[in-house]
Amino acid sequence: MTKRSPFRYFKPSPEIIRLAVMLYVRFPLSLRNVEDLLNERGIDVSHESVRYWWHRFGPMFASEIRKRRIAAMKSSRWRWHLDEMFVKINGERHYFWRAVDHEGEILDSYVTKRRDKKAALKFLKKAMRKHGRPEVIITDRLHSYGAALKEIGASGRQETGRWLNNRAENSHLPFRRRERAMLCFRRMQSLQKFAAVHASIYNLFNSERSLTARSNFKLNRAAALTEWRGLCAV
Repeated sequence: MTKRSPFRYFKPSPEIIRLAVMLYVRFPLSLRNVEDLLNERGIDVSHESVRYWWHRFGPMFASEIRKRRIAAMKSSRWRWHLDEMFVKINGERHYFWRAVDHEGEILDSYVTKRRDKKAALKFLKKAMRKHGRPEVIITDRLHSYGAALKEIGASGRQETGRWLNNRAENSHLPFRRRERAMLCFRRMQSLQKFAAVHASIYNLFNSERSLTARSNFKLNRAAALTEWRGLCAV
């Protein structure tokens, strides 16, 4: 039995839908910015169509990217960087937890209302269930990490220190830019959904431009675009 195309009931081509989703999630653009950019290319779509496309296809694209990458991320068990930042949802403070490996690959993210031991423990278990236990876990001096790691028997793997966690701190910056463009979030579910999609697309196109030669960067970028254009292809 042949697999049905997820684009079968949509009038625009899959290439246009993929382009719109990539522009909106990858870059700090609003829905209307994406509409204007597509219009300059001769593609007439509404910003509401772009909204519907990313809600419909964003998680689908992200899931396929994760399946392809998790199997090849053997080095992610070496060193993890954990950090949390606050986000406002309808004026109320929430906490956005993030796990990053030593190369800047976003492993997992989680949104909670509190920053206590229970939240840290749930986040750690969620990340380790997907990627296994790392050899070293670098955190800030938040006591919730130490209490949670002690409970799961990994307190000896924790490291804290000044500037050690810059890798996780820097990984927040692209998401902060997207948050400003979206004028914050309205619900926890929306934040969690967008964060998962954004992380997968960021991982795909993140080529460490400042650490590689121009020729290697161009090859990596071309490979990422080729993989993106082949997502959900039948």
